[in-house]
Amino acid sequence: MTHTEIEITAELVRDILRDQHPDLADRPLTLGARGWDNQLWRLGDDLAVRLPWATQTADALLRKEHAWLPRLAPRLPLQVPVPQRLGEPSQRFPRPWIVTTWVPGEPADRAPATQAAEAADALAAFLTALHLPAPDTAPAGGYGRGGPLADLAGQFAEQLTAAEALGLIPDPDAVRAVWEDAAAAPDWTGPALWLHGDLHPANVLTARGTFCGVIDFGDLCAGDPACDLAAPWVLLPDGALDLFHAAYRPTPDAATLRRARGWAALRALGGILIGEAGVHGRPGGKATWGPPARAALRRLIATARH
Repeated sequence: MTHTEIEITAELVRDILRDQHPDLADRPLTLGARGWDNQLWRLGDDLAVRLPWATQTADALLRKEHAWLPRLAPRLPLQVPVPQRLGEPSQRFPRPWIVTTWVPGEPADRAPATQAAEAADALAAFLTALHLPAPDTAPAGGYGRGGPLADLAGQFAEQLTAAEALGLIPDPDAVRAVWEDAAAAPDWTGPALWLHGDLHPANVLTARGTFCGVIDFGDLCAGDPACDLAAPWVLLPDGALDLFHAAYRPTPDAATLRRARGWAALRALGGILIGEAGVHGRPGGKATWGPPARAALRRLIATARH
């Protein structure tokens, strides 16, 4: 993470709103969250301001959301942060920023889904609605998202080695077997579908035990749906995976399900490492990411053995 040299405060947010969107500047303003790329400030009851702060790539991700998400949001059955205004770089804050709708709910890494049937149906309905063919002008995925799983073999090996060295993986051979089977599956040959690209538990919101919203579409891209179909492994409670697959349309073929398991293993390893860093207070760590990642890896190994 590379934090911006400019400290983002409520005063700064009000100043840039007053300069470019003065009709919003006097609304109540509170810090909502500090994410990987952006800070989120709640603006009144129904809006939020997102400002890049932690990575150089955040500017392009915000502009991507502003360009594409308003076109996709109307067909999605869960609430998403729909961009309303674009803020341009200025002397006060030299990076772009956006104003979006506010999505209520608790991040699933802090408040996991507990209602198996309801959560499986909600996630399946969301991904069914999102996974439609994307136009040729749709953005490509960063970090290999939506592309061939085999391209990420180096990343998988690096993460597995790191987690194993820390004593976090009881059976690394079983994890490796899940990955090898997924990487050997035939590649996606269908049209490039719209993907969220980053469906980890902190980007999915819950209420009353089920999913109510999806946030952070900065990695929105087009490609292989297996990338997003890793999400049920990481987000759903035990016993809900088959319910998800029964509700998602069109029914995934066997190769897609195999690749999805590989994506899930990769996400689980990343979550375990980020969770461990959080437990020990290291930069970029988030302790709440560990439990869902470990649960996903446990389920992946258990189903591979059966």
